[in-house]
Amino acid sequence: MSIRTILFDLDGTLIDTNELIIASFMHTFSTFKYSFTREEIIEFNGPPLVDTFRKIDPDRVDELVQTYREHNLREHDRYVKAFPYVHEVLDKLKEHGLKIGIVTTKMRGSVERGLDITNLNGYFDTIITLDDVSNPKPHPEPVVKAMEDLQATASSTIMVGDNSHDIEAGQNAGVKTAGVAWSFKGKDRLLQYNPTYMLEDMRDLLTIVGV
Repeated sequence: MSIRTILFDLDGTLIDTNELIIASFMHTFSTFKYSFTREEIIEFNGPPLVDTFRKIDPDRVDELVQTYREHNLREHDRYVKAFPYVHEVLDKLKEHGLKIGIVTTKMRGSVERGLDITNLNGYFDTIITLDDVSNPKPHPEPVVKAMEDLQATASSTIMVGDNSHDIEAGQNAGVKTAGVAWSFKGKDRLLQYNPTYMLEDMRDLLTIVGV
């Protein structure tokens, strides 16, 4: 069955927040006198912040999250931009009547800010954030919720993302999946999770969905 619905992760997939995320972690760790290398910090990119900080210091999770978020919002607009070909590809998908949505582990406020600064608001038929679910990715709930919003079937849906939990959430929800080769953790890492497709650049998606 042909693909009619495309669900995207946001950070690291559609918009480049990688350096902002690293800077926000570094600021937080220096504030609280933790020491992590850049390579270690890259590994923290993806899961919900609470989960990451709980592993580092369960007693200070709230303080760590607050420090990270304050820095992230303050510096946000200096760093964030859309990846190459994103606008062009979304325009084509909309032109051909495909439904598109976002499924992210970010909170709605920062999602809207990211879409705003990159001129991506207005493209998406649904946006599922951390605020909308009980169980974030890799649990299937956010993907299933997005499909319900769009009245989509699993067999005609694809989940696109830059992280293992994007691929796993899609697989757990029974949809096709696509990894992106510009993933911060590297294409080879994503291939270990057996996505249905691997996008070398965003335009590959047009070939996959046949537009």
